Amino acid sequence: MDYDRILTLKAIEIAKEGIGQGSGPFGAIVAKNGTILAEAVNRVTLDSDPTAHAEVAAIRKAAKVLKSHNLHGCTLYCSCEPCPMCLGAIYWAGISRVVYACSRHDAANAGFSDKDIYDEIALDAEHRSIVFERITGLDGEEVFRTWEKYESKIPY
Repeated sequence: MDYDRILTLKAIEIAKEGIGQGSGPFGAIVAKNGTILAEAVNRVTLDSDPTAHAEVAAIRKAAKVLKSHNLHGCTLYCSCEPCPMCLGAIYWAGISRVVYACSRHDAANAGFSDKDIYDEIALDAEHRSIVFERITGLDGEEVFRTWEKYESKIPY
């Protein structure tokens, strides 16, 4: 059975259904060994939450199902290539594979361009279009020293 094709088609169907409910045109599924752990649609406008992308929501749900922040061995199926924010979440979650249907260029043609974000990520902080200011001398590094010494920490 071709799980990749079946689950990618299901992510597309979820995206289509979401449009009818007022969500953005994106759907995502997290599966492990062909078993669906979570599925989600984009809820950015419905929830007034710019981070409520389908991929992030599916990752959050799957992590709860597995009771782990580590989704190694899982595959994320998406109706569209994940944006930079979702890409970061995918790496932090340890997802092993991403399978998607439409490209970021297809999304841009529909009005969802993330090219500016990709371009900004490559820049040093002082060259970005949003002002980034670092304040030093506040001993913020103490938090990391505390973390390094904390015996009950769970590395991630």
